[in-house]
Amino acid sequence: MNTIAKNTFSPPLVLKNAHVQSIFNSVGPRKFRAKRIAKKLNSKPLILSTPLNIQLTAEFDCCEDVCRGISKNAVVILLHGWEGSSQSAYQLTTAHYLLNHGYDVLRLNLRDHGESHHLNREMFNSTMIDEVGDAIASFLKEYKYPNVFLAGFSLGGNFTLRITADRATELTLKAAVAICPPVDPNNAMIALNNSLFIYEQYFFRRWTRSIRKKQKHFPDSDFGVELKKVKTLDDVNNTFIPKYTPFDDAQSYFASYALTGDRLKELAVPAYLIASKDDPILPIEDIAKIIKPKNLIIEIQENGGHCGFIQDLSAHSWVEPRLVEIFDSYLKG
Repeated sequence: MNTIAKNTFSPPLVLKNAHVQSIFNSVGPRKFRAKRIAKKLNSKPLILSTPLNIQLTAEFDCCEDVCRGISKNAVVILLHGWEGSSQSAYQLTTAHYLLNHGYDVLRLNLRDHGESHHLNREMFNSTMIDEVGDAIASFLKEYKYPNVFLAGFSLGGNFTLRITADRATELTLKAAVAICPPVDPNNAMIALNNSLFIYEQYFFRRWTRSIRKKQKHFPDSDFGVELKKVKTLDDVNNTFIPKYTPFDDAQSYFASYALTGDRLKELAVPAYLIASKDDPILPIEDIAKIIKPKNLIIEIQENGGHCGFIQDLSAHSWVEPRLVEIFDSYLKG
């Protein structure tokens, strides 16, 4: 594996623990700061329609509304992680940092994330990259930019790399960044189940709550019957995947959106994969399973947990200035 080991993130001793890093990504000081940011932003809510009449929601902000006069005539499209949304703390703080550095920002919600469960009958699954790419294309048809960048966290990072490999030229992407993407989703699920119980419980609660929202908007569905039976995340995977996706079992479903092998061979623009050796739910060893194309730049940090990279007690993230540094290097006048 040809890796660029750019170990520039060094948290203070009190923040070196991987679980502290991972949890502080979404709670505590970062969450409080995100709430303040959400009140300040004058985000424009969007519903983006695709050629197949699928609708995804998003929130759009212009940097000139935040800090006048420094626009770089560029947009960054942010994709959240599984069971996150455009209102997740890391999405808001990252957007705010980018806005303050001259970038407009589109925070796009995946299907059934945020308050979007009512828009599409079919339940979300992680193979649905076409509709995400189509929603981005719909946005760019109306809002034209000479500089377009894509960035995603966790599952959103996995989406980012697949979309960039498949549609970078069509979407006029200049570069992309994936932060802690699942490379081998089956291994990631095993690691999640074997890590601190709070991770499994977090995703179990968030996913089942999402399914209940779907049931409320589509009462003729039979989700409720299955929900009464499931007790663990594995239960949900083994119950809902065979019934509500095209896959017979969880393993074949996970394999369908893996980044392993030559899945990224068609990368036509620079794509960065940022990961940490101490990620408690995404095994760093999985990165070696990627047949690395020339346009994939891999940056592995010693610390950072899962999508954390928290560098101080105010929960500012090293990822935010790193994104600006990367995107600035590809700006076109």
